[in-house]
Amino acid sequence: MKVLGIDPGLRYTGFGVVEAFKGKVSYITSGVISTDAKMTLPNRLKTILTGLTEIITDTKPDVACIEKVFVNVNPQSTLLLGQARGAAITACVLHNIDVGEYTALQIKKSVVGYGHADKHQVSKMVQYLLKLNGEPSSDAADALAIALTYVYNTPDRLLV
Repeated sequence: MKVLGIDPGLRYTGFGVVEAFKGKVSYITSGVISTDAKMTLPNRLKTILTGLTEIITDTKPDVACIEKVFVNVNPQSTLLLGQARGAAITACVLHNIDVGEYTALQIKKSVVGYGHADKHQVSKMVQYLLKLNGEPSSDAADALAIALTYVYNTPDRLLV
């Protein structure tokens, strides 16, 4: 089973794809879709949508997972994040891919074992668990952590 993890953001949307088979998890790909702050909001959302569409077309994931929106101090930031998240979810559902959702606490607890781990701890643990040669970028690491959360919280019978 291939799992696409998405860490939504209007500036940087992280993505990571892993494959789970017979109790083993393998790294497929990861990276970041960047948008230019000078672009209009609709064009930034289009960039996220088309970027994820390319990734979905190339990797053919069976399922996708995305981080749930949390409320920022700045309500405008929360609204923008929600729109980026909506573009990401739309890319998945247009390809008939089910989308799971996890909170940051669930993700950190699943991957690091501690729900209040910092970004560096998450990144280092993702590197270790997937046997990566280097530490992934923060957004890519978060996306991979989201994908791993799905794997670690799915009954084994679904991953064969």
